[in-house]
Amino acid sequence: MLSLMMAMKITRFAVIFILLLIIFALAGCVQVAPWERGNLAKPHMALDPHPLQSAVQAHNYGSREAAASTNSAGGGGGCGCF
Repeated sequence: MLSLMMAMKITRFAVIFILLLIIFALAGCVQVAPWERGNLAKPHMALDPHPLQSAVQAHNYGSREAAASTNSAGGGGGCGCF
């Protein structure tokens, strides 16, 4: 009897937790007004404002490390060759 009541409490807590999680996740979904979209499209609002520069730096770093990096197809040596 006691374990059944405990299981019901845990289940109730889990359901409430999941519902609150869904509510908070949906609260983050908002519609952006057309006049605010220009502000969000500015380069300094991007996650990586200079993607080409970051890719070149990652390639150079991976070439110098003498190990396979995340953006290289093969191993390669520390000389920068593939």
